Formats: sequence, structure tokens, C-alpha cells
Amino acid sequence: MTDSRQPWQRSRPVPTFCGAVELGDPVLPTGLVVRDGGEPYSQIRLLVRLHTEPLGYVNLQLTDGILNHDEFFETAHLAFADRMAVHLRGDGLRMVPALGPGAIPPREQVAHCSRAVVDPTSVTVVVCTRNRSAMLPACLSGLQALDHPDLEVVIVDNAPSDDSTRAVFDRLVGSSPRFRYVREDRPGLSCARNRGVAEARGEVIAFTDDDVRVDGGWIAGLLRGFRQGAGVGCVTGLVSTATLENLAEYYFDSRVTWASSCQPHLYDMDRHRLAHPLYPYSAGVFGAGANFAVRADMIRELGGFDEALGAGTLTEGGEDLDAFVRVLLGGYQLAYEPAALVWHSHRSDLDALRKQMWGYGTGLTAYLVKHLGDRRSRTDILTRLPVGMWKIWKIGDTTRESYGREHAMPRGLLARERVGMVAGPILYAQARAAAQRSGGVDAGS
Repeated sequence: MTDSRQPWQRSRPVPTFCGAVELGDPVLPTGLVVRDGGEPYSQIRLLVRLHTEPLGYVNLQLTDGILNHDEFFETAHLAFADRMAVHLRGDGLRMVPALGPGAIPPREQVAHCSRAVVDPTSVTVVVCTRNRSAMLPACLSGLQALDHPDLEVVIVDNAPSDDSTRAVFDRLVGSSPRFRYVREDRPGLSCARNRGVAEARGEVIAFTDDDVRVDGGWIAGLLRGFRQGAGVGCVTGLVSTATLENLAEYYFDSRVTWASSCQPHLYDMDRHRLAHPLYPYSAGVFGAGANFAVRADMIRELGGFDEALGAGTLTEGGEDLDAFVRVLLGGYQLAYEPAALVWHSHRSDLDALRKQMWGYGTGLTAYLVKHLGDRRSRTDILTRLPVGMWKIWKIGDTTRESYGREHAMPRGLLARERVGMVAGPILYAQARAAAQRSGGVDAGS
């Protein structure tokens, strides 16, 4: 049924507390759940996990800022009984008749828990940052808490305008042998990523962003993803929403799929294909640049990241989408593993979100034009481009339906993204010329 109310008659999204609960050791808020200003939340969203495996989300109303624990356990049991049963059978346990404190033993007390595997693969984490030193402490704190046995973290400071990032690094982690600071003076996220690849010593290179807080089991989740198939060259993970306070955050949360999917998936060019008219060029379904890992030898073999794509270039995006597609076209598999969990703080003001959606539009068509120019993929894309582009163009209408049915929708975001789609091919041509003049990497061309 069509909502006849005008935009100004619709409500604004209600601020929602975001968190997680581990059923093997459930710790639920017992007091008031309040915002920074002291006002109680009226809604809560909890990511439910079982021995680190994400099962899905539970959304509940709070009564004067208080969570009803019985309601949470009942709701979680009804929603995830089937998945819990499968997991517990794999651990040699029986399904519990009802959830509650102590109903499921912690992972550490399960003799044969499938999630207790310690994978010794060496890992390098690369965080690319530029002039956002205020965000870095939270990111570094999460990375410090990782306990993988063979781990290094490389912070790539990309064309900084001052020494603030170096100062934060030195103060917080400068004395840790696991952490290294490198400076890449060529601007652009792909240049920074390529510097991280060059610096990495690990067999696996994991990428995350400076506005992300990694979960303690992030590395174990990524390595679990590589074990999904013999040919896995890239793993993406769940990018869970850290805060839902305003229109901008609600819009972005409703716009992306990698913030909610809790089902593992394997992709390739053979048996594990999606029934999408642009597959595999519908790369946004695979994951996000804020949370992915690659085999070091594979990404070097593929030529790294395209320096005509990504934030800091004219295209302002698309370098992660391009990399995901080249992984599949190169004969490798890509695994989505939700246990590789990070928490992302979305853009909280509309101007920043409009800029981000512009970059989504330009990056999308820029990387598509790149592959359209490749004779190996040109015919494949052209035969499916009309239907595929129509579906991409209609993404905004789908978002409007899911987001704007009850709530007022931020103005200008869809238009900004669509104008970006139109501009993307021209911007890619200009960015590619600039990258070639500077002697940069034009990966996969």
C-alpha cells in the first residue's frame, strides 16, 4: 500500500542502541541504556552470536531505557533455533529447551568446539588513514586487543598535511613491536593500499579502515573464511553498524547488505555464482573495503590495487569492487564470512553522506567502464549491461521503499549517487591518465 503521507508528515528514525550478545556467556545490560546526553534509548539492536558465530540481529523496544531479558531470550530462541541446533550438534551438544544465563556453555568449556581452531597463518593488518587522527585511537585499541600468534599491523599515513597521525601512533602503539608506521606521500587510497601490500610480511593481508573497531575474533574469522574452499583468495566479513543515532546513519545502514548478512557464502565463476544479470560485476554484493583480506601472493600476482580508483582520486571509490572482481576473474574464490566481524561508524552528517554516495556512484561506473575497456570482459558485460544497469539504477528506489515507508528520507542522496554514476566513466579516464603520468599502478589493465 502506498504511503499517502507527505515527507514532512513522516517520523524521524528513533535513536537505537547497537551492541552484541554472546549466548555462550550472555551479558545483557541490567540498568538504563542511555545516550551520551543521558537520555534513555527506546530501542535496542543486538547482534546475537554463538561461540563467536553471528546468528543475526534482535531488535527490541526498551521500557524507560530498560531491556526485558526474558523477552530477549525468547525472541532470540524463536529467531535462531535452527541455526543454534546446527551449531550445537557440531559441538557435540544438544539443543537447549530455552535460552538464559548458563543455558549454553562458553566456547572455552566445549571440548570439540568447531570455532576453537587456532590457525597459525601469518597475517599483516593494513590500516590506511589520512588526516583523521581523532578516529585512530579507537581503531588502534581494537587492533591492540587481537591475540593472533603471528600478527603485524602496518599503519599507512597517506599524504598527511601534518604530523598528528604519527603523534597518535607513537603515543599509543609506538613501543609495540607488532605495529609499524609508514608514510605514503602519493595521495589516494589505492596508493596507500599498494604501499601496505609492499610492506606486508604476512601470508595473508587484512584491510580495515580508521573509522572501524575490529572484533577480538576478527582475524580468526578471516582465516576461517579462507578455509571455506581450496581456491579462496579473498575473504570479506560482516561490517556491523556501531551507532544508529540520526537520519544519515539510518539511511546508510538501510542502503548496504554487508552490514546485516550473517550467512557465510562462497563465490566463484563456476558452481558458486549469483543469479544476478551483472555477476560478477555486481561486486557490491561481495563485501566492503572496510573489512576484507587477501592472500599476499595472489594480490601481488594480480598487480595490486588500481591507482585510478578509490578515495583520494577523481573517481573517489571502486578500488575494492575492482579488486573483488579481479579475484574471481583470476580464477580464485571469494568467501564471505560473517564471523570476521568489525563495527563501523557511518557518516553522521548529511553533507558527509552526500559526498560518500557521490563516491559510491562514481566508483561503481568507473570500475565498470574499466572492465568494459578490457577485451576479455567487454562482450560479457555488454550482453548483460542494459538489465544490469537498470537494476543498479533502481537500487535507490529499493532503498526508498525500505527506508522511507515510515521515515522521512534525507533529500538529495539518490540524486547525488545517480549523478555520480553518470560522471564516473569520464572521471575514470581522467584519473587513469593522471595515474599513468605519475608512473602509478594501473592494476589489471
